[in-house]
Amino acid sequence: MSVKIRLQRHGKKGKPFFHIVVADSRARRDGKFIEKLGTYNPITNPATIDLNVDSAVKWLNNGAQPTDTARAILSYKGALYKKHLQGGVAKGAFDEAEAEKRFNAWVEAKEAKVQGKVEGLSKAQADAKKAALEAEAKVNEARIAAAAQAEADAKAAEEAANAPAEENTAEGEAAAESTEENTEA
Repeated sequence: MSVKIRLQRHGKKGKPFFHIVVADSRARRDGKFIEKLGTYNPITNPATIDLNVDSAVKWLNNGAQPTDTARAILSYKGALYKKHLQGGVAKGAFDEAEAEKRFNAWVEAKEAKVQGKVEGLSKAQADAKKAALEAEAKVNEARIAAAAQAEADAKAAEEAANAPAEENTAEGEAAAESTEENTEA
């Protein structure tokens, strides 16, 4: 029996969610499995991976073969590195405490790198939101200025229309008065 560490697909269409499982290679993709090692959500940025590293290392030492994607996930979470360190302990290159110290240092560095990416993404999102708000404020100012200009133009046109009418009525009254004077005389 060949044992594989592979992914089982769950989730809706277009929104995948995977379980990382140890299964017989003859079993269907989403069928029976021996043990669930963790979960993988590729939708989030960065991808969310929850993995039981010790159990994964136990299965790797027992001969389970990971698929390509599962190998990448195990490498990302440090299961392959921990297996490598256990090989060094078995050969006598260093002791178990040194291996744990090296693995913990690697995990801390990896978490710092992932946290840096998360902070970078949130900063970029905040910057994009700020730029969008500034652009919207600029558009609103232009719209308000255009409305004020249109209102001022309308007032000026209305005043211009009223002014000649007043002049015409004043001229008409003056002409009427002069006509009255002419008729009286």
